[in-house]
Amino acid sequence: MRLSARVDYALRAAVSLADYGERWVSAEQIAEDQGIPRKFLESILLQLRRGGIAVSKRGPEGGHQLARAGDLISLADVIRAVDGPLVGVRGERPEAVAYTGSATALTNVWVALRVNERNILESVSLADVATDRLPDTVTELLEDPDAWVIRGA
Repeated sequence: MRLSARVDYALRAAVSLADYGERWVSAEQIAEDQGIPRKFLESILLQLRRGGIAVSKRGPEGGHQLARAGDLISLADVIRAVDGPLVGVRGERPEAVAYTGSATALTNVWVALRVNERNILESVSLADVATDRLPDTVTELLEDPDAWVIRGA
């Protein structure tokens, strides 16, 4: 799985908003907290607002905050808001991709991959990350020494 810089920044910005809770926070503060380029962040915040993840308020007491509590927003919600479906094959949903001959089973592999991604990304909330309290299902995966080993080139 490859996450774009946009998704990485969006997740970091959303986690930062979760950390601020119900307080309004400026884009400048988020950019400073997370080391995100300001112009890029403005574009990401717009996508988060359009995706129902964040809200904004103008004025000296304004800024940005999550549209609902951080424990009600999953990492998957943020990814979908800025990047669309979790798993795509050539821009299509996995179940829509058809192969012939000996590659026919690849469709099933892509659907299974999506299920596994969903299981993790939908189980981890912004609040989980902001408080460093990941679900047991995730921490158990991290206990496997092979989880930290990079394979292939």
